[in-house]
Amino acid sequence: MDTFALTKLSYGMYILTSMDKDKPVGCTINTSTQITSTPTTIMISVNRNNYTNECIKKYGKFALSILSEKSDSTLIGGFGFRSSRDNNKFENVNYEMKEGLPIIKAANAYLICKVIDSLEVHTHTIFIGELIDANIFDNETDSMTYSYYHKVIKGTTPPNAANAYKKEDTEGNFNRAVYKCKTCGFEYKGDIPFEDLPDDWVCPICGEPKSNFVKVDTNKSLSSSVYKCRTCDHKYEGDIPFEDLPSNWVCPVCGEPKSNFVKIS
Repeated sequence: MDTFALTKLSYGMYILTSMDKDKPVGCTINTSTQITSTPTTIMISVNRNNYTNECIKKYGKFALSILSEKSDSTLIGGFGFRSSRDNNKFENVNYEMKEGLPIIKAANAYLICKVIDSLEVHTHTIFIGELIDANIFDNETDSMTYSYYHKVIKGTTPPNAANAYKKEDTEGNFNRAVYKCKTCGFEYKGDIPFEDLPDDWVCPICGEPKSNFVKVDTNKSLSSSVYKCRTCDHKYEGDIPFEDLPSNWVCPVCGEPKSNFVKIS
């Protein structure tokens, strides 16, 4: 069996939100689909470890903000690498309340549902929601897919760097310093020295400050350990030992905990 076939399924990028009494909560997910049209029902899958999961069960409603290719990538990391239990993820985020739920304005559309059923499946809860409101903010920009997030956003020079570098600009220069985010593994590669980036510069994926980055030894052997998520096959390859990642670190793709990773090399 070749489980890599699962990568051919289509995934989106969504900010899932709900409420903890009067406090907005949310997390990043990539699994959602419409199930029926009359009535309109939506399915989402949420890791049981996510605090948002707990809040949806209590509040009985959830909202999906469907991110576009123009959405700030720090939304994905900001909602994906911290817990709403201990953090205000909506600080400095442009949002509005609809049907008692927070909606991300940088999305290209939103869906609001009341929970009508749920199912516990291994590490996740599947929620079935009946659509009670929906609207479009941006009808011109394509919705962001996980493939776009992985290949275009995470795999290139940070979009807020001073210059965009073409492939030929970096080939052959093996002494260029590379700095890696300790939280999400994003690598900064650029002609601008990392030390010269502004003090308020943050990781374009998870929003962590410049101080959260470590210099990668580019002369290290290519035999560095690689860990793979057993759920989505995302590979963590880092100069930071996998064991030293925070205990609450989760897979940036499917949200599975660190314990779900296995060493493959």
